[in-house]
Amino acid sequence: MHYFEIETKAKINLTLDVLYKRQDGYHEVEMIMQSISLCDRVKIKLLPQREIRVFCDMAGVPLNEENTAYKAAKLLMETYKLDAGIEIEITKNIPVAAGLAGGSADAAAVIIGINELFDLKKSTQQLIEFGKIIGADVPFSIIGGTALAKGIGEKLEKLPKLENIGVLLIKPPYFVSTKKVYSRLNVGTIKKRPDTANMIERIKNNDIYGIAEGLCNVLEEVTFKMHPELEGIKRELKEKGALGSLMSGSGPTIYGIFENRRDAEKTAEKLSKFKSMIIITEMQ
Repeated sequence: MHYFEIETKAKINLTLDVLYKRQDGYHEVEMIMQSISLCDRVKIKLLPQREIRVFCDMAGVPLNEENTAYKAAKLLMETYKLDAGIEIEITKNIPVAAGLAGGSADAAAVIIGINELFDLKKSTQQLIEFGKIIGADVPFSIIGGTALAKGIGEKLEKLPKLENIGVLLIKPPYFVSTKKVYSRLNVGTIKKRPDTANMIERIKNNDIYGIAEGLCNVLEEVTFKMHPELEGIKRELKEKGALGSLMSGSGPTIYGIFENRRDAEKTAEKLSKFKSMIIITEMQ
């Protein structure tokens, strides 16, 4: 095999709780993560010489060591002293720095791809350990589906898969720094936390109305202070037909969930013309 191609999915958070700040500087989290059909396509090719090349069709994506896919390739090449190079071609559909794990998804694709191309025969758990080194969302991006994530995001428990639930994403035309959001979060003053155990039961029962009611992300308190208009987007989504609405990750993307994709499309037609990217997708 000389090349490997994979579609790698974006994620949303159904819940996101921050429990405390750890001694290593990271935050201990507990969150339920969900794959959606919005995806990037990553193609990985072998090169005869030891080098890493990254190409991407979206302007502004770094093509050097700042790129998470590059970091993933470098980590595995150095760890296993791989005697070949890698060319990574990314076709981007997932918005950058949007709280949707686009960069993490690309890194996950490279970890999976190198494992296949070089026949490393590493287990999923071993791949997750590499993912953890690259970024907190990479482990989930390796397994996808519906999962409870703990630790910094690397301790994963698969949950019954949610599928065909409509999702409408609204991505404002700016980025939010995850590092800045966490630095401004005071864990001791969080007003509303998700009921994670209850949400898991609702997922097991495929209770879409219960899931919609239980959506909760403690980082909203911080990001909404930085960008108050996000609260208005969330409110309008619910007023125009979403069963529930939430910010994904540290933002700025706000999403609404619907019984099906068609309902999401109907609400998209009714929304105010935000200066935002609007994407219709579904849980997978």
